[in-house]
Amino acid sequence: MDEAIGHGFDGMIVYVDQAGKPPAFYTGGWKDRVSKVVADPHALFKIASISKLYVAVSITKLAKSERLNLDDTVADYFPEYAEQLPQADKITLRMLVQHRSGVPDFTYHPDYWDDEQNNRLTPMKFALDMPISFNPGESYQYSNTNYFLLRNIIQKVLGYSHHQYIQEEILNPLGLKNTFSSIKDVDLERVMSGYYAGVEDDFKENDNGMLASAEDVGLFLRALNKGTVFKPGEKALYDTLYVYEHGGLVPGYQSLAEYHEDIDTVVVQFINTTDFTGYEWNLSEIVLGRIVKILKNGAD
Repeated sequence: MDEAIGHGFDGMIVYVDQAGKPPAFYTGGWKDRVSKVVADPHALFKIASISKLYVAVSITKLAKSERLNLDDTVADYFPEYAEQLPQADKITLRMLVQHRSGVPDFTYHPDYWDDEQNNRLTPMKFALDMPISFNPGESYQYSNTNYFLLRNIIQKVLGYSHHQYIQEEILNPLGLKNTFSSIKDVDLERVMSGYYAGVEDDFKENDNGMLASAEDVGLFLRALNKGTVFKPGEKALYDTLYVYEHGGLVPGYQSLAEYHEDIDTVVVQFINTTDFTGYEWNLSEIVLGRIVKILKNGAD
């Protein structure tokens, strides 16, 4: 981690949960580089697309309890998109979960990042302005639009927010008290600052969805992989739908959460320096790979 900080990362948090050992926390660099506050292992961090795991679990639970059907289509829930989104009547919820819908990713629209904080409130405007990537079910392409639609479907089915459902069905049963739906729900002093390479601004106050401590993400990831987040029959369904680890990236925040079955170990890595060229992301993957190698050598 010290070497990684030397390569230009502002701050890092790593959480390691090895079976049979107490959880371990490691930090490097700054929580706030301007005020020279050192990285705090318990700070809240914007987990970005790691939140897709929580949404996929929610969809699984609702499908298993027959509150929704995975073969329902986008047109069933959003008839207003039927004419704007080609083949909306063929795009199923299952395809959305699996990124096999062909619905374009709104973050790839050339105008989206001009005013991301406002544009994130109306992402479908940008998705519908692009052609579909492929016919539904015929290929795979990761798309944030898929999970925007799923979150809204959960709300339509329940009559209340998907965040409330996640709280009641996932966070509370697992005793996770340091996971939140929005920056608006937390004390900013608890949040790690976020930086973009070459930019002086701190992106901490931007609203980019869920925040959590590294420990809470790690506990959730172990529960996901061990199946304890599920009720009977749910895990078998989830096995057919989505993955068991994830990463996340928004301006100022990149995260990786992995479970390594061969050493029964969860590793969560938070880094508060990003760019969208791929350099910082690739470096973060290299660092995590080295951490996992150390852990595996120790296990041997």
